[in-house]
Amino acid sequence: MKGYLVLENGRIFTGRLLNDCKFTGGELVFSTAMISYQDIITDPSYFGQIVVMTYPLVGNVGLNEKSFASQRAMVKGLVLREATDFPSHYEMEMDLITFLNKSEIAVLTEVDTRALTREIRSKGTLGGIITDNIDDLKWLVKKAKSAVKELKGDQVQFVTRRNIMKFGNADKRVVLLDLGTKKGVIESFTRRNMEVLAVPARTDAKEIMKLQPHGILISDGPGDPNTIGYVVKTCKKLIGKKPMMGIGMGHQMIAMAMGAKVNKLDYGHRGTNHPVKDLKNNRVYITTQNHGFHIDEASLENTGMEVTLLSLNDNSIEGIKHKDLPVFSLQFDPEGYPGYSETGFFFDRFYNMI
Repeated sequence: MKGYLVLENGRIFTGRLLNDCKFTGGELVFSTAMISYQDIITDPSYFGQIVVMTYPLVGNVGLNEKSFASQRAMVKGLVLREATDFPSHYEMEMDLITFLNKSEIAVLTEVDTRALTREIRSKGTLGGIITDNIDDLKWLVKKAKSAVKELKGDQVQFVTRRNIMKFGNADKRVVLLDLGTKKGVIESFTRRNMEVLAVPARTDAKEIMKLQPHGILISDGPGDPNTIGYVVKTCKKLIGKKPMMGIGMGHQMIAMAMGAKVNKLDYGHRGTNHPVKDLKNNRVYITTQNHGFHIDEASLENTGMEVTLLSLNDNSIEGIKHKDLPVFSLQFDPEGYPGYSETGFFFDRFYNMI
């Protein structure tokens, strides 16, 4: 069936709808990942977004539940150049389109994703509508604009867990404040013989300390960090009491708790191939990223925090640490394994800090 992607600036991209979902709207972002589409589709940090995959062929190994970043699909829609008709892998449990159809996620293929990515890069993040009908274009453009406005509220509430859950059983306990964490983060701790107590995002500092943590992790999550002041308030009360690590949005929460500001990037960092430089040893790590905001470097002055890692694409901050307290954070996903310079050792650093 013929389908369309209508942008908030009025531009239309034509393609083909691959399943029964004929209408959806969201913030339009692109990912430069060549692989890991399973992780992207199920990553809570993509909640509410329509994701454009820049790699031209998607779905060639199908899906396997153990590769999911969470328990379900999180994206609002997917825009592809081509979805493979013949996926093949010995661990495949389901093909991509069947999964997306069951999850009620709209899929638009045969789109000029190169031109679409250039549009996002030049104009910045845009709202978009996937639809099977463009007769009322004026209304669709209006809906595309409102799709982004709807994401300006607290998105964490839709992806955080509803109760405390325990993972692993060990002497060292990490309390994970779940803003929309991925399974890989929890597994990174349990593999290192650490017990994880994952708690809802609105758990306050007093309740967290009652759980007797040896360390505290503030997880990644979706949306605008400026809308979840309750998490900033919790971090303020916890900093310095126990070793603390932040990932993704958790990185931004720690910075804001120390008095820094967080601003929106023009089109964000999303993909599995982002180079990050360690300012201490000059090593470059190839990282997995998914974020649309960054820390304002000038606002870090007089906060006690110092920059440890920088993006080599745009020099935005990728890591910070406190000069005296046992606190550090990362903007990228250290549990990812995108290449030779994998960054899982940051979990070892946190373990040693504990």
